Amino acid sequence: MAQHDMVIRSGSVIDGTGQGAFTADVAIKDGLIVEVGKVSGAGAREVDAYGALVTPGFVDIHTHYDGQATWSNRMSPSSHHGVTTVVMGNCGVGFAPVRPTDHDLLIELMEGVEDIPGVALSEGLSWEWESFPDYLDYLSKRQFDMDIGAQLPHAALRVYVMGQRGADREPATAEDVLEMRRLTEQAMRAGALGFTSSRTLNHRSVRGAPTPTLQAEYDELVGMASALHSSGRGVMEMISDFDDLDAEFSLLESMVRAAGRPMSISLAQGISDHGWRKVLGKIESASDAGIAMRGQVAPRPIGILLGLTTTLSPFTTRPSFSEVAKLPMAERVAALSDPLRKARILEEPTGHGFMRLFRLMDEGRKIWLMTDPPNYEPDPKDSLHAQATDRGLDPWSYVYDMLLQNQGNALLYTPFANYAEDNLDCCRDMILHKDTVMGLGDGGAHVGTICDASFITSLLTHWGRDRTRGEGIDLPTLIKCQSLDTARAVDLTDRGTLESGMRADVNIIDFDNLNVRLPEIVNDLPAGGARLQQRADGYQMTLVKGEPTYIEGRATDALPGRLVRKTSL
Repeated sequence: MAQHDMVIRSGSVIDGTGQGAFTADVAIKDGLIVEVGKVSGAGAREVDAYGALVTPGFVDIHTHYDGQATWSNRMSPSSHHGVTTVVMGNCGVGFAPVRPTDHDLLIELMEGVEDIPGVALSEGLSWEWESFPDYLDYLSKRQFDMDIGAQLPHAALRVYVMGQRGADREPATAEDVLEMRRLTEQAMRAGALGFTSSRTLNHRSVRGAPTPTLQAEYDELVGMASALHSSGRGVMEMISDFDDLDAEFSLLESMVRAAGRPMSISLAQGISDHGWRKVLGKIESASDAGIAMRGQVAPRPIGILLGLTTTLSPFTTRPSFSEVAKLPMAERVAALSDPLRKARILEEPTGHGFMRLFRLMDEGRKIWLMTDPPNYEPDPKDSLHAQATDRGLDPWSYVYDMLLQNQGNALLYTPFANYAEDNLDCCRDMILHKDTVMGLGDGGAHVGTICDASFITSLLTHWGRDRTRGEGIDLPTLIKCQSLDTARAVDLTDRGTLESGMRADVNIIDFDNLNVRLPEIVNDLPAGGARLQQRADGYQMTLVKGEPTYIEGRATDALPGRLVRKTSL
């Protein structure tokens, strides 16, 4: 008779603790790892992992599946990248608490901040909740292909308490602060993993209004933070423009002191005018002084995908382009192939609202054609400007022609963060810093412009195997970064390593053939909405709570994932 539900045999185990690889078996029973080593007992299912890596399931702490989790069982694209736990509700946006009169306001905010189509949200959200505990109760009845943790979004809470005054960014009264504090503590006790807020002008509703939390004052933010102290649980996630670095950072430090709980802060080259190293220096000084703060960082550039199938192209807002932008693809390509239309488009000015991104493209010096698999550390000599110059062509004319490749399905890539120096040395420094944690992948968001849920696979392949333009990073460190470190960053202590007694969230990986694939557009959102999807090769098996959810990249029928509530101290 089998002693175990499953035994994974003879894999190269990298257990998430940071120690090097070792050959071992992994035994699983009742959703837990019960033995790692030479397992003598048989499994009801035996899996031969010889020649493969065996790692913990990956924990992604920065996603926006707040809507998707209410209508879908599968949290893709994350589920294609070995992720077994996601945390949503980041950047202060989400869908609870909410009054019925504010449904549209929260949809418009999510659409603007995270580029999730409002029509899909309107169709997909059932709104069978009002309070944040109600929202958690709704999610707790659902089944997923991974575990899901939720954070309390400040923008939704502010509007719930203050109504239009909150949306209009008016200062909170003492009574408002007391109510937000009460509801924050209620959410933590109901199982929220933390609360999140945004203080950046980049976050606007689809109507252009800044996020309601942009100018939230000291009493409001510290009041909410103190609710974490009284509940004894929860973490904080923040993003800020740091216009006044010293004053802003002092405010964030005050929140951490009031909460007695950790905070992570979005950090990337180009996010703050003060420079990421200066912000990280502040984080390091605070951490050294016992104030639990970390920078939340990415393993590659954060970049826009441009094309005829995506939300944006280099010629978005030009009238002669907009005239045909909604045509069926074959007709659109035919219209754009007309030399006269091309000439008009190239002569027309870029619209004011698109000018910042257009300047970022730097006449094609910051545009690359996406390959399969993609190269996320492209060489400047391969930019479209460089290619055009080598051919004696006008750069923008060449960019235009590249858009029409592959029957209009070509994708171009423009990094806007972490690539100011045309290499990823900054990312390596961030990954290896003692006061950072991996994040910022935004799974479920930016569905027509960015596809960074694949950060996890890039972390392993680029830094652990493929990098040619600088130093790499050893695999045990990388896997620890995306399992143990991310799990502990949100206070999940039952997962993140392959050790006896831990959750049996496991990946079996053909590392030699592990690759991120080219992003593609799929039409599977509610109301037939389109979104970017990105798969990977090389994940032989992903297990959640001991059940295989994906085998060779194909979904099984198993949906063992559930809502994760942090209810114990």
